[in-house]
Amino acid sequence: MRGRPPKPTSQQIAEGDPRKKGVRKLRQQLEAEPKAQSGLPECPRHLSGRAKKAWTFWKIELEVMKLDCRPDAMMLEGACVNYARAVEADIEIALDGISLRTPLLDRRGEVVGVEVRTHPAVKVSNASWRNVRAFCSEFGLSPVSRTRLAIEKSDTSDKDLLSLLTQPRAKSAGPQVQ
Repeated sequence: MRGRPPKPTSQQIAEGDPRKKGVRKLRQQLEAEPKAQSGLPECPRHLSGRAKKAWTFWKIELEVMKLDCRPDAMMLEGACVNYARAVEADIEIALDGISLRTPLLDRRGEVVGVEVRTHPAVKVSNASWRNVRAFCSEFGLSPVSRTRLAIEKSDTSDKDLLSLLTQPRAKSAGPQVQ
């Protein structure tokens, strides 16, 4: 039995250090983590149709969220392939129905009954959608995962204090001596 996957260090800092390691130690850990080169490559040539459209869509979204890292290209490729596969399976199920009826024949070739079984595309669809969901969860492409990936805002309190201290003093509205 496996526990929860570990949270990224930046997420632990953003959540206020829930494990009480110390924000200073977490910041040091974050600085020590390897940084991947940003920017995803162009869509792989073998992707076409839905998979290519999914690549383009997700690539743009990951760029906007600043989560487009070169080492993640293969994971994105796998998600695109699984997305296209899931949709194809769902289309096949929509056309054929969720279950298949196969006639049962006796030794003489006469129909003696009907076997009803689940369409094989159901298994393909379920597995493919599970893989797509896992990718989306990892990359903050679902509503719940976006809340988990909240990034800590930079602290601007020093800048605000500095701007306050460097402003000219306002005249006081206190009692005036005449």
